[in-house]
Amino acid sequence: MSTPDPKPAAAPAANAAKAKPSNAGRYLFLLVLGLVLGAVATVMLLRAIDARKDHFPESLMVVKGWHMGQLKADMETNRCNATDVLPHLQALRMTANDLESAFPDLRDDERFRTAASAMRAAADKAIAAPPLSCPAVSEVLKSIGGTCKGCHQDFRG
Repeated sequence: MSTPDPKPAAAPAANAAKAKPSNAGRYLFLLVLGLVLGAVATVMLLRAIDARKDHFPESLMVVKGWHMGQLKADMETNRCNATDVLPHLQALRMTANDLESAFPDLRDDERFRTAASAMRAAADKAIAAPPLSCPAVSEVLKSIGGTCKGCHQDFRG
């Protein structure tokens, strides 16, 4: 009779040492890669959609707000000379010319046209007789700000 071969008895120990490595690391890498690529693609898509949007109305309001803020800052720092105030008033008047073109869907609304006209009239009045003191600048700010507020209450929501 033959003697049994000692190799089969050692085989289970050798098989344990040669076990297949886990694929969990690969799956984790692919998951992270997919998340990163998805985030990048989402940002690119959102930026492309935003680029198609007309930014003119918001930009116009930002510029108008900045000039109103500069007038308030001049008033707070007691710099109420005509040379300090007049450039901001002129810029407000010049940007008021663009209100109808910035909001074409409101161009035919009578309330909007009246508010835009009131804005131009308030700026014209302030430019025709520039404020020479801080209380006068405060009155001009109230006048112009009132026209802005009226329009914002009606159309901004």
